[in-house]
Amino acid sequence: MEMIKSQDHTNVLAPFRAEHVGSFLRPERLKKARAQKETGAITTEQLRQIENEEITQLVVRQKEAGLKVVTDGEFRRSWWHFDFWEGFDGVEGYTPEKGLQFTGVETRKRGLKVTDKISFSDHYMIEHFKFLQSIAGDAVVKFAIPSPNMLYFRGDFQKGIYQSDEEIMDDLIIAYQGVIQSLYEEGCRYLQIDDTSWAIFFSKQGRELMKGKGQDPEKIANLCARAINESIANKPNDLLVTMHICRGNYKSTYMASGSYEALSEIIFNGLNVDGLFLEFDDERSGGFEPLRKIKRKDLYVVLGLITSKFGELEDKDLIKSRIKEASKYVPLEQLCLSPQCGFASTEDGNDLTEEQQWEKIRHVVKIAEDVWR
Repeated sequence: MEMIKSQDHTNVLAPFRAEHVGSFLRPERLKKARAQKETGAITTEQLRQIENEEITQLVVRQKEAGLKVVTDGEFRRSWWHFDFWEGFDGVEGYTPEKGLQFTGVETRKRGLKVTDKISFSDHYMIEHFKFLQSIAGDAVVKFAIPSPNMLYFRGDFQKGIYQSDEEIMDDLIIAYQGVIQSLYEEGCRYLQIDDTSWAIFFSKQGRELMKGKGQDPEKIANLCARAINESIANKPNDLLVTMHICRGNYKSTYMASGSYEALSEIIFNGLNVDGLFLEFDDERSGGFEPLRKIKRKDLYVVLGLITSKFGELEDKDLIKSRIKEASKYVPLEQLCLSPQCGFASTEDGNDLTEEQQWEKIRHVVKIAEDVWR
């Protein structure tokens, strides 16, 4: 399979024509072990050993499916975002009265409190990366972390710690610069930043919700762009950074809808990332027309045309025709293909089987091989 060599990152062979967002359904053995750890039936060390074994097997399966890039499936995480932020100083988890509201379902109860100034001194997930790197072999390792913007939107900030949104972002930027540099020093060369917070700007309803809270959507959008750009401003030239943007993924449901049009200038030309993973698997994401705003010749767009929410395989010819349609706006050589999101943004997982999950991945690989021979 052809690999893309980034114009500005001559040592990094990514993104690939056939990609994936990163999370995979948790095997039953791993689910059972986590439940046993909660009741004290097994120790932390015993759970870690089972995680290691399952992640090792996952890496093998990713390679067998034809992928050139591997992740740890987020097998050590319960949530794709909350777990990461608890590694920062000043942030701690708690159980709120309600979960997050998705379409037709409320999530498990989970929240974060910001109890002091946010900072980075060390982060436990650096060890997660090191283990993945040690077993990856000839595959490229991708490590995914949530965006600083997500903590800004999801965190419960105690009064008196910060006096302004700008102060919050200042500390988040420094913390992210620290963890990104530490990951780089351990060998990370492909980092994915997951950011669903942009979705609130896509619909009129979302923007009105922000205004109802006294927020100026345009001002906040620019602040969020600044948070991304300054967090990665000091990254070395051989660290490739992509961003995944979707509208929510919990038990095969979603949180938001709307086209990229409303924020197309910022997302496509205002973020200094090397690639964008964009959700395009159904009508909630709108059409490809906003891609016409892309001015950069070095920006790769990974089209999320294969849904991770359900097991039925998409018609191969239809996906190829959609890639061709997207190429009217972005040259084919700047395009790639992937599922629109991970298969298990939380340990609950989406509504499909493990075999259907792997059929989806093999589907992506085969279509990519056909399109980019």
